[in-house]
Amino acid sequence: MLLGRLPIPALACAVCLTQATAAQNWPQFRGPTGQGLSDDASVPIEWSTARNVRWKTPVPGKGWSSPVVLGDRVWLTTAIVQSAAASLRLLAFDVNDGHPLLNVEIAKVYRDEFSKNPKNSEATPTPLIVGDRVVVHFGSTATAAVSMTGQILWKTELPHPNQHGQGSSPVLAGGLVVINCDGFEDPYVVAIDPANGKTKWRRPRRQPTSQAYSTPLEINVNGSPQLVSVGAFWTTALEPATGREIWRVGYREGFSNVPRPVFAHGLVYITTGFQQPSLLAIRPDGTGDVTKTHVAWSTSRGVPYTSSPIAVGDLLYMVNDVGIASALDARTGDPRWVQRLGGNFSASPVAAGGRLYFTNEDGDTTVLAAGAEFRVLARNSLGEAIQASPAITGGSILIRTDTSLYRIQ
Repeated sequence: MLLGRLPIPALACAVCLTQATAAQNWPQFRGPTGQGLSDDASVPIEWSTARNVRWKTPVPGKGWSSPVVLGDRVWLTTAIVQSAAASLRLLAFDVNDGHPLLNVEIAKVYRDEFSKNPKNSEATPTPLIVGDRVVVHFGSTATAAVSMTGQILWKTELPHPNQHGQGSSPVLAGGLVVINCDGFEDPYVVAIDPANGKTKWRRPRRQPTSQAYSTPLEINVNGSPQLVSVGAFWTTALEPATGREIWRVGYREGFSNVPRPVFAHGLVYITTGFQQPSLLAIRPDGTGDVTKTHVAWSTSRGVPYTSSPIAVGDLLYMVNDVGIASALDARTGDPRWVQRLGGNFSASPVAAGGRLYFTNEDGDTTVLAAGAEFRVLARNSLGEAIQASPAITGGSILIRTDTSLYRIQ
């Protein structure tokens, strides 16, 4: 259903738009690099419901997917409960004024299949923009590509039942859309052709297996691409074009993994999930099982279950689920500071212009100066629940709450 002004009509237009406004695009979960980073120094430090809000628009339904941006459009997913079913939908808004442009139903999920974890939703995976289309993933129910005009181009099913709902977002790697499908039975990683939705390769998880919710990350190691995929008990690096395993790291206690990996200073940083969470810094230049040879350092202090770490300069930052933030030397793991921010955290932080933005579940964002000294620049409140991670575009930060989408500028 088209609700607003004329849509972007075709791939050629989308490509031109992408090239013209690349600095303002935020095409996937955690942005252009998948690691929450922007070099935009004009993003505001302070805001409230009455200050520095360019626009606020209501978002129907429920969902914790993060906003993604291409040109003048913001996209996100939602689930609208309708009696015994939930309508799974893709929404588009005008980035300039927030008014709704598209509202497309992708599929329906029925009540006995609803997400059973109160911190999750039926629309948690973040959309992925690929050229002239938006790829959405609703777990086992549906994965689809939608044109810029709202036409469903293809739709497929990737069965992987998960008792707590879905969390892994689709990513682009080696020209393919890759998704971690970590259900409680026969989990796997799959690559599909964004043009038609057909499976190009499928890689089963190693035993033992369990549920997980992490989003993979493509990195470049000595000129060769690797897809780092965090799962229960194992993290593997795969060849994006074929799914061939390059290396793997095991951890005895670790499942229901949520945070996305981070890559900086020649190290991959992953978290091991529930029970006894640890953060591992892995050298990605090995082959086979590198558990005993390529873990450069590790820590179990203040490691998050849910929020992803972020690397800025020489430091790695993270905040755990109960609000303890820390900064570590990214190369050695040595702590630089540990401080309580207050509140509980699910959203992953973003960084822009040498500043860090940490948003808690109560809607409060603490802005810190990046560096070895803990320095609070501002504390801002919107007074609405937040679990979705922010997006950055055109000197502004986009924040999704439980009821609304804000553009802070």
